[in-house]
Amino acid sequence: MRMIKSKLVLFAIAVVFCSCSKEKNPEGGYISRNGITLTDSVFNVSSKTFALNIDVKATGGWRATSNDVWITVDTKERNGSGKLTLTLSENTDEFYPRRGTVSLINESGIHTVVVNQESCGMLTMNVGGVKFKMIPVEHGTFLMGESAEGVNGSHVHSVTLTKDYYIGETEVTQGLWYAVMGQKPTSNGSAWSSSYGVGDNYPAYYISYEDCEQFLTKLNQMTGQNFRFPTEAEWEFAAKGGNKSKGYTYAGSNVIENVAWYTDNSGSSTHAVKTKAANELGLYDMSGNVQEWCYDWYDSYSSSAQTDPTGPTSGSDRVIRGGNWYDGAWLCRCALRIHDTPFERYDDRLGFRLAL
Repeated sequence: MRMIKSKLVLFAIAVVFCSCSKEKNPEGGYISRNGITLTDSVFNVSSKTFALNIDVKATGGWRATSNDVWITVDTKERNGSGKLTLTLSENTDEFYPRRGTVSLINESGIHTVVVNQESCGMLTMNVGGVKFKMIPVEHGTFLMGESAEGVNGSHVHSVTLTKDYYIGETEVTQGLWYAVMGQKPTSNGSAWSSSYGVGDNYPAYYISYEDCEQFLTKLNQMTGQNFRFPTEAEWEFAAKGGNKSKGYTYAGSNVIENVAWYTDNSGSSTHAVKTKAANELGLYDMSGNVQEWCYDWYDSYSSSAQTDPTGPTSGSDRVIRGGNWYDGAWLCRCALRIHDTPFERYDDRLGFRLAL
């Protein structure tokens, strides 16, 4: 019964140009003023490499080299303008490049790309041919919850997250679930039916917390990384827009129709991800579509300030966040909490989102 109680090591890129200014690219990386745009990085599980994508607008031949012991540059030359992709691997037992430099050279000079685990930029993963993006969330302090009286166990209280983290741009899709698990979450015919939305870009639903744990185990075996559930605090901070928050009621807007599939507009079905507007961080469907499991066992909040909370150490129910296509607007608010047992599936309304 539903109850309203309701390593991937950070691989990121910065570009260093002597006496050249730069500005942040909202799609990840940086834009230099001399015609080089560094976009995202793609981790390929099968080849155990990163592809570093750079848009080169200047003409002329380009050459890439690295004398750094950490980095091997597999693609070394590119003539003319257009996208330059450098494939990077590592000369150590660990297969992901953690730190080092790559020099891009053409007639206009030498431009240094710095691979730095302590910088933070958008990350694109490739698992079984399915690409998905992880969005960086910078650490910060925010007000969690929505009620001084603690309605539904949600006292407003200050929460500080001391570490940066990644969170999925979208809910885990059916395409990604198949790439990792090779099958639907259950043989039950109601799972992923045309009645409730089916397709690679639709969210995976009809999945319990325990199903998600199995998915995470296999995903981490495939990638060698540490994907996980977001904590409830991480989820709410990201849904509210992190340090870019504009204080919206829903994830990205005060007008729910702009950002969410919910009971009044869903047509009684899930919808493909990224078909509503994103929130301030570029995250989609954190209100509506399907609800999302979080790591924490459920309990009422304390009204006192917390640092990096992870919930109680045990319990009977896990926290669920975000509202779904069946819910009214009230249940899709960023701060609304519900919870249920780890084996509950809700048929067509319950999914989850990756954290890293």
